[in-house]
This record gives sequence, C-alpha cells and structure tokens, in this order.
Amino acid sequence: MLTRKQHDLLMFIHTRLQEVGVPPSFDEMKDALDLKSKSGIHRLITALEERGFIRRLPNRARALEVLKLPESVSAAEASETEQQVTPSFKASAHVQAPVQAANDDMPEIASVPVMGRIAAGTPISAIQDHTHSIAVSPEMLGGGEHYALEVKGDSMIEAGILDGDTVLIKKSNTCDLGDIVVALVDDEEATLKRFRREGSNIALEAANPAYETRVLGAERVNVQGKLVGLVRSYH
Repeated sequence: MLTRKQHDLLMFIHTRLQEVGVPPSFDEMKDALDLKSKSGIHRLITALEERGFIRRLPNRARALEVLKLPESVSAAEASETEQQVTPSFKASAHVQAPVQAANDDMPEIASVPVMGRIAAGTPISAIQDHTHSIAVSPEMLGGGEHYALEVKGDSMIEAGILDGDTVLIKKSNTCDLGDIVVALVDDEEATLKRFRREGSNIALEAANPAYETRVLGAERVNVQGKLVGLVRSYH
C-alpha cells in the first residue's frame, strides 16, 4: 500500500509521461507535492521503485518509467488524473521537449545491485546472487564498483548499523585497519565487521559488546569490500 505522498507522486509522473512523454524534474515534483526539498522526492521515488511501481532507466539524468498504477486506480480515474495537471506542470510542459530529458539539472541517480544478505551477528551463508537494485545518490558512492547488502543481526549497532539496514559496499580486496568490511570466512560465510589485526591474525570486531571479536588466521579471511554508506527504511 502506498502512502498518500507516494500515490500523488506516482500519478503526477504518470500524468506527465502521458502528456508530453517526459517525466517531471525533481523541482517540478517537489513543487507539485509541496515539499521543501528534493531529498523528499528522492525518498519517494526510491520507495516507488522498491515497490515495483516505477523503474529508473540507466545512464540518463531524468528517465523514469511507470510500470503499474495502484489497484485502487481505475482506468477512468487514471484518464481523469491525466487531465488534472497542476498549473505549474502545464506551464512547463510545452517548453521541455523529450530531447532535453538527459540534460536538465536533475541529479543523476546510481543503481546499485543488492546481492542478498550480510550477517551483522552470527555469520550466514556467503553473498548471494543479485536479487534486486536500489537507487542512491552518486554522492554516497564515489569512484569504483559498488554493491549493496541487507543487514541481518545487531552486532554493529554501536557503529550505527541496524538489523534491516542496507549497506553500500565498495568492491575491494584491501582495507585499512578500523574499516568496516565485508569479510568472507573460509569461502563459506560472509559477515560485516570492523577489520583489525592481532599479530599475524585478522580480528573481525563487532560493534556490540554482546558479541566476541573473532580472531582468525589471515588465510581464512578474504575482504570483499568496504562500507561506504547506508540506506535505512522507516516503516
């Protein structure tokens, strides 16, 4: 079920696509929904994408596709919505042709593959295959290749990482002491821990006093990436 704001934004995007074939810009969406910042629009778009209502097309700044409308919206209502466009929407519709879609000032969005779950607690099975993708601001990532993992467990709560969060990981097989990393142990189990050393061994340190630090031979641990960001959903 969509929130009222999610529903309104979805119908606004649908209307614009029907009207001129180009999705509205973040500024237009912000004004239409009477929000104070574009970050609120980013969260709404992410929620709609996660729920399968829209899809972002890669490599374009403004490229949204409506995949479906809410079941509560009948064909007649959808058609009526297309005709009920806000004044600011109508004012801008005739000056923005489809060829401008990739060149407006709307921030680009990065699509990051979610590769299953990662344990922040008792280690679970190794990283899975690509399950779905999430959209994040490129400012959260920087250079390099990235993937995301859903966190299971509470061993990193004092580092601000909670059960159910999605962590953004930069692919790397090296790290600095103190980095929070995805560590693959014995090529069988993946865990999210802080990287330390104890002599010639590697220490995988939790951020929760309820969990002991695991000290393992260096040959048993392969670093798969470093934490660079986090996405949290509020239900």
